[in-house]
Amino acid sequence: MRRSRSTPRKGWEEKVESHGLAFHRTAHPEHLTRPYWDESVHYVFEMDEVLALEEVVEELHRMCLEVVEHVVTTGRYHVLGIPDWVAPLIEESWRRRDPHLYGRFDLRYDGTGPAKMLEYNADTPTALLESSIVQWYWLQDVYPDDDQWNSIHERLVARWKEILPRLGAGPAHFAWTNGDETGEEVMTIAYMQETAEEAGIPGIAIAMEDVGWNPERGRFVDLDEQEIRTLCKLYPWEWIVSEPFGRSIPGTPMSWIEPIWKMILSNKALLVLLWELFPGHPNLLPTYLNTPSNLTSYVQKPLLGREGASMRLVSADGGEQRTEGKYGAEGFVFQEFCPLPEFDGQHPVIGAWVVHDESAGIGIRETAGLVTDDTSSFVPHRIPL
Repeated sequence: MRRSRSTPRKGWEEKVESHGLAFHRTAHPEHLTRPYWDESVHYVFEMDEVLALEEVVEELHRMCLEVVEHVVTTGRYHVLGIPDWVAPLIEESWRRRDPHLYGRFDLRYDGTGPAKMLEYNADTPTALLESSIVQWYWLQDVYPDDDQWNSIHERLVARWKEILPRLGAGPAHFAWTNGDETGEEVMTIAYMQETAEEAGIPGIAIAMEDVGWNPERGRFVDLDEQEIRTLCKLYPWEWIVSEPFGRSIPGTPMSWIEPIWKMILSNKALLVLLWELFPGHPNLLPTYLNTPSNLTSYVQKPLLGREGASMRLVSADGGEQRTEGKYGAEGFVFQEFCPLPEFDGQHPVIGAWVVHDESAGIGIRETAGLVTDDTSSFVPHRIPL
């Protein structure tokens, strides 16, 4: 793994926008001189390390599924702060094997030592279009003779075809939230709808705020009073179950993408349970619930935090750094602080995608700071052949 410089394509802004990356001008803080999509640099991987990383990602995913089984079997929902009334829904969903679609691991990797799992975005991961489509077209334009760790699009379409028989009849609805001011979520869910339609599943776009409940029919409906039989949402499960209409979920015959059992994997307490079940695993970092235990250098993360908010970094010498945010009411995890690697003054995080249960590709975000947040930039990668 190495960082390399390259000349941006002429008119690259229009090119990435033509591939659907419409929010790159609006989502990135205006005071930053570096663009969100930055093709002036890229990372180069050798095939052997990609193959090794693929195995790591799939092993981590299998371990995460073992955590779900552990929680369902032992009833340890309290570790994750999951409400009591939601626990039976998770158990039923898991026992039915409600189909899941995708997720993204965030990994620390420097090209030498073992990759370390930082967290798993298993319910509402973003940076999908950049990883799947945008960087692929960059590769075709700039390095057409090289390869890329990227089968995301093909695997998404194939997975939709697999789960089609499990879905309700009629079109699937694809929901975002009106609270998305940047357009990133609208763009991401629109891409998800595109992959489903390519698989033969017609789609209807809807804002989550426009999802209604018809008490006489006992069904969720859209603005045309059409029953929602399948809902693919870019809206966290913890928000859904905390809202009044969430209480109408039990007994409603609707397919959810992602399924409610993904609540276990979209919670930072997952890191605690992984370390408990697989202590000393080379791809995990020691992590504890609501206490740093014996850690002298650690990152304090809220159970349900997003975009690097409400975090605290404590170093062994007593130094401390905090990020702004309002998360943390449910509690925190304390994960051993393993500084991100540095390449030319930048710190990359590898977002490793899983579609169904298989590794599908990566996207790389990097920042000058120690926390990957909305100031980070996305950079492409390639594999020389």
